[in-house]
Amino acid sequence: MTVIAWTLIIALFVIAYIGLIYPIIPSVLFIFAGFIVYGLFFTFSVLPWWFWLGQVLLVILLFAADTIASLVGVKAFGGTKAGMWGSTVGLLVGPFIIPFFGILILPFVFAVVAELVVTGSTFKEALRSGLGSLVGFLTSMVTKGIIQTIMVVIFIILVV
Repeated sequence: MTVIAWTLIIALFVIAYIGLIYPIIPSVLFIFAGFIVYGLFFTFSVLPWWFWLGQVLLVILLFAADTIASLVGVKAFGGTKAGMWGSTVGLLVGPFIIPFFGILILPFVFAVVAELVVTGSTFKEALRSGLGSLVGFLTSMVTKGIIQTIMVVIFIILVV
């Protein structure tokens, strides 16, 4: 039973990391599911109240970092709200249209198109906005990966 429990916990954590590439996957829920599976199979007593509070604070930080990285990426490169919305739509549909590469290409393309169509930006300005959306996404992905790793490491330290 221990092998099954740890296999399930590890699988949930792996899915959470896949969520970094496919943002449609709610990564944080899979990390929390891993914690809950551990508690159900073993015990919740090794996960004190401060663990749960810390995890919730890290989740808030994760969402804030995600939002800020995207906003700063597009804004720093001269993009507008249209570019941010285009980038967001590209993030959501990208993995389904072009698996893996769609998550990098379509936010860029959608941000450029949104800037051109909605705001009437020049092609050069729209390209900068698209580049900003790509930089923001990659920054967000790395930041979220670090935060998720901190969450998992704290869990491992407590249960091992």
